[in-house]
Amino acid sequence: MKTPANPCKVLVVDDERDIVNLVRYNFEKEGYQIISCYDGASVMNLVWDNRPDVIILDLMLPDRSGYTICKEIKADPSTRDIPIIMLTARSSEQDRITGFESGAEDYVVKPFSPRELVLRVKAMMGRLRKPLNEVIETDRLKLIPDEFRVYADGEEVTLTQIEFRILTMLAAHPNVVKTREQILSGVWESDAEEILDRTVDAHVKRLRSKLGPARDCVETVRGIGYRLVSNGRGNS
Repeated sequence: MKTPANPCKVLVVDDERDIVNLVRYNFEKEGYQIISCYDGASVMNLVWDNRPDVIILDLMLPDRSGYTICKEIKADPSTRDIPIIMLTARSSEQDRITGFESGAEDYVVKPFSPRELVLRVKAMMGRLRKPLNEVIETDRLKLIPDEFRVYADGEEVTLTQIEFRILTMLAAHPNVVKTREQILSGVWESDAEEILDRTVDAHVKRLRSKLGPARDCVETVRGIGYRLVSNGRGNS
């Protein structure tokens, strides 16, 4: 077993004990620290007490919906930055969209490859630990990556890490169209078929709703992708 200096802490929530044990075995082989529970009622206390780096969350728990738990985690300022990977047997596109609209960063369908799940978590943690760019300022937005802060028309806006990275990618190149494929590879760093173009659409929809009156800064280019509209004032 590998023993990294700062092991990544993963909370696994699933009512199927065989799945929890399978995930635990594969992650512990890679040196991850695993916390687990089998129902929705225990999740928030475990999150508050243990501060996991990543949460792998079953959608269909016996007592609570994974969607509800995801929304609760993302609504709490102390836990909203923890990335969530939904693990579920539901594979329709609408189920995926609902998952992403609930705030999940990734979505894995059962049956799944444990190795792929480990690689997804590795990629996610590597991405989130990368230093971001310098302060970016446009005519209506200001992004301070080191402080993870966004201001729209002078008002601070609270975003998830995925939303923040999408906005940073667009704001770093104002008025330049970014395709959905470019956003997927740049933000998720994955070209996996399971991560759909609609994934980007769901996160951009949430991002726009949080920008309030400045939502029109993020413009849809039909059939291609998105761009951030700016009338001037580039990177500071």
